[in-house]
Amino acid sequence: MRILFFGTPEFAATSLELIAKEGFNVVGVVTAPDKPAGRGRHLKSSEVKVSAEKLNIPIFQPTNLKSEDFLHEINRLNIDLGVVIAFRMLPMQIWSAPKLGTINLHASLLPNYRGAAPIQHAIIQGEIKTGVSTFFLKHEIDTGDLIDQQEVEIEENETGGSLHDKLMQVGSQLMIQSLRKIEAFGNLTPTFPQIYSEELKMASKISRDFCKIDTNQTAVEIHNKIRGLSPYPAAWIESELGELKIYASKIVLEPLKNESHDAIFIENKKLYIECRNSFLEIIELQPQGKQRMSAISYLNGLR
Repeated sequence: MRILFFGTPEFAATSLELIAKEGFNVVGVVTAPDKPAGRGRHLKSSEVKVSAEKLNIPIFQPTNLKSEDFLHEINRLNIDLGVVIAFRMLPMQIWSAPKLGTINLHASLLPNYRGAAPIQHAIIQGEIKTGVSTFFLKHEIDTGDLIDQQEVEIEENETGGSLHDKLMQVGSQLMIQSLRKIEAFGNLTPTFPQIYSEELKMASKISRDFCKIDTNQTAVEIHNKIRGLSPYPAAWIESELGELKIYASKIVLEPLKNESHDAIFIENKKLYIECRNSFLEIIELQPQGKQRMSAISYLNGLR
């Protein structure tokens, strides 16, 4: 089975390496073009490109997925199956070209949390479980028939970063399971439709405005937003102390008195946010132009 792999970040690279390790025939990798990064603006390769180079797999980095040259290269490879993980939207002529179709690994229990940021949104919405899904691509994004799903628990203090790493590992194993099914059944691979039992929860792309903390929300809602957006892109708040990114917080159960009436205030050498119904203690933060640090270190540095 000749596989063409599409992906860019670490989440995809982990699956690519396992697919190759398990003996599947990956005949090509499509990833994003190298981009300038860092202070020197040197070109940086994607994690998937780095993995493909280690595995000696041919690499394609098209700037235009619809270009005639790229389509010619794809046709020349005689692909049986496309595998997409954390890659931009593919044109129909690409995902429909392989003989067995193209499959995708998505970091949610579809149909919920379709979209660009399923990991963050699941935590922000206060979910206690999520998971990974494999499915065959069709025209509407994230709507194809499912091959496999695997649930994953969201722990009490789970962050977007820790959940990403858990789903990355579970997802790579699920991808192997799905590939073995397709290898065995081909065009007769058993699938099941996405079931719509209630109003769908979506996972739209996260903007800077979305990351802003709204103190009119409850402590639980703000705490979940902080967890979901940590470590990247991070929730932030405007305050009398300047703009602060918040990476970790703790819900405060005992009553406090905010005598300053500021959004962020200090009491007993601790830093708090006043929310709609209670308070959050800030545990870790990053002031503008400075490094990420504990709230204790930040307070010790205040004049």
